[in-house]
Amino acid sequence: MNDSPLTNALGVAAGTSALVLTGLALKYNDRAIFDEHNPGTPYRKGYPLLGTLPNLIRGKATIHDFITKAFDDADSTTISVSTLGLPHSVQTIDPANVEHILKNNFENYAKGPKFNEATSDMLGHGIFNANGEQWKWQRKAASLIFNVRNFRDHFTDVFVDEMDIMCKIFDKAIDTNQIVDLHDMMFRFTLDSFVLLGFGVDIKAMTHDGKVPFAASFDELQLNAFEKFVDPFVNMKVALKKVFKPWETTPDYHLKVVNDFSQSVIDNRRKQLEAGEEHKDLLSRFMNARNEHGQPLNDSELRDTILNFIIAGRDTTAQALSWAFYCLAQHPRVEEKLVNEIQQHITDEVEHDSTTLYEKINAMAYSHAVFYEVLRLYPSVPGNQKYALNDDIWPDGTPIRKGDYVSWSPYSSARSEKVWGPDAKQFKPERWLMEDGSLRRENAGKWPAFHAGPRTCLGQNLATLEALVALSMLLRRYKFTMVPGQNITYNVSLTLPMKEGFKVLIEQRK
Repeated sequence: MNDSPLTNALGVAAGTSALVLTGLALKYNDRAIFDEHNPGTPYRKGYPLLGTLPNLIRGKATIHDFITKAFDDADSTTISVSTLGLPHSVQTIDPANVEHILKNNFENYAKGPKFNEATSDMLGHGIFNANGEQWKWQRKAASLIFNVRNFRDHFTDVFVDEMDIMCKIFDKAIDTNQIVDLHDMMFRFTLDSFVLLGFGVDIKAMTHDGKVPFAASFDELQLNAFEKFVDPFVNMKVALKKVFKPWETTPDYHLKVVNDFSQSVIDNRRKQLEAGEEHKDLLSRFMNARNEHGQPLNDSELRDTILNFIIAGRDTTAQALSWAFYCLAQHPRVEEKLVNEIQQHITDEVEHDSTTLYEKINAMAYSHAVFYEVLRLYPSVPGNQKYALNDDIWPDGTPIRKGDYVSWSPYSSARSEKVWGPDAKQFKPERWLMEDGSLRRENAGKWPAFHAGPRTCLGQNLATLEALVALSMLLRRYKFTMVPGQNITYNVSLTLPMKEGFKVLIEQRK
């Protein structure tokens, strides 16, 4: 019996498809289909048609170490990566390239559509997402609050008051021999401190039983945003979960929680202003600001302001403090040296005199060195990216095409012997000290913990002050012992939180 015309047609179509697929696989034998590789850029070879997608799926949970290994295996400090479903990306850990992107050719590199798409639900058009004039007016408005007088007179007092609350909690934990999740407590401390400083709201997160709903939802939204960077199928997964696991929370639910919180802050402030109250905090600055069109900010713009500055003021310092206590637990020599410096400079009287405390902390070089070394190995933003608006050539000769995504990894850079020398992976605060004991300053391209160029972090001095107040007050009083058997690692997010927290036992320091 002869084959039917339909069967013959299907056979021809299948054969043709197989030939086309084979041809494509031969052409794109080590990268994603239709990704035209730039021959001037060293690149990491992947699978035919898929590129590095299978590697990314396998290594997503430890993506920062995955990227670090890629640079360790490469002959270059710059590589390009081709991944099916994600834009072509050129990655670098070369300090000169990083400085070029952030400072020397700043105008050529914008946040780009991928970043905006991944973070728009959470961050809107706030300062982290904004470009051009929209970014400029926000930075100008915020800069008015980050001045020395505020640090010395107001911010320091708030940090000390919040630390006093934490110390009462720790004293109780000592009496009951209770294990404390130090990571969780640091997040509560920075949330209380920054929301009070920035928006005049006392959340009382440190004394709140259980999870703080706003904080929990904020963390989930960050995780979802990061997933959008590395997983081309994340939206499909969310849609399927709504169908097959309707009882589980979704990004929409978490977005409502943070939006409701932000709106309550805005509504409360408007009532205060109507009652004649005066405020000089961050929220007030933005309520008196004008956007790029010369108009007062609406509630949506104020909401974006609140969430953008909370991610900056809460997450980064809380994580740095958590990783600091973890590093000290691994290096008792460093802890002893740090405690000695603290005891030489800080007394009970100094702690409760904000001007003196501010001056003493500024003079504590080794404390700064410890904090900088923590931020080197555990940067609050472990990976970052931008989008090339025009063709460019980097200092190392790498050609960049208009429309390329470029990324740099402070986490990988810190661990690279090509950048930091043979002791790169070691926790060594002394690398930040000159021979005379004064503090060494590194080029921001090599140590972009606080970014660089026009977008240099406005809050870097605030974060440093808050962290050193916390370290000083806690290490003066307490000895922290890490509970054995923990899995201390990071969670994938826009920042670098600890995945399972950091459990400690506390005792009074003798």
